[in-house]
Amino acid sequence: MPQLPEDIIDRLTAMERRIQQLSTAVNTRPALNRVSKGGVEISDGGYLTVWPPEGGPAVFAVGAWSGEEYGLAVRRQTGSMAMSLHNGDGTATSQQPLRIWDRNGKEIFADDVDTGGLARPWLSMTMPTDTALERWPRTTSGDWSTVARSWNPLWQPRMRMYISTSVTSGATGEVRIMINDTQWGGTVTAPGALDYTGFVVSNFNASFGNLLKFEIQARVTSASGTVYAQPRMMYGLQTT
Repeated sequence: MPQLPEDIIDRLTAMERRIQQLSTAVNTRPALNRVSKGGVEISDGGYLTVWPPEGGPAVFAVGAWSGEEYGLAVRRQTGSMAMSLHNGDGTATSQQPLRIWDRNGKEIFADDVDTGGLARPWLSMTMPTDTALERWPRTTSGDWSTVARSWNPLWQPRMRMYISTSVTSGATGEVRIMINDTQWGGTVTAPGALDYTGFVVSNFNASFGNLLKFEIQARVTSASGTVYAQPRMMYGLQTT
């Protein structure tokens, strides 16, 4: 076999390398992870799912759900549900409630799919109260006496309550608030207003959604007389 010049061999080697590079480039698809000046459409039963790297439930899922239903779910990276928009009946015509969940899996928000508006939480409204002092809740006892009571479900960790107080001429007295037979906040000397904001219970998670007993108690601290206490305002608040 005749010897070929070294430059010919080098050229053939370089040409082969170049052909391999071109072949690789032709058969390699670029990463489809960017959209510019356009959109992404998913139809005909398609869906989009985002999985956490460590496994577990999808942190985001939207699109085809069950049957003909399309829905959406967002989870925390810990796996707990954060938000959902689906019904679960498999139809394409059912009303889908929007739900938001806390980290403990409790439903803290939902809309009313029947008539619109808010389904949960239930928001209590302050009832109009009597303005005539002689008809206010009252006591003549020198011992703590419950003059008003209500029951309310616990939806928010803190609460504000405002109570107007009064006493008969020459008398002195005190008013306090009790929640499930435990004093909440301080004691006010009538006729000063009792306006207190604080955490409702020490363990919010254990009491979430439970009915709590709220009482206004009063007592006379003078030899005689009457102490009055009229609730004016009461509503729940977030932590901060």
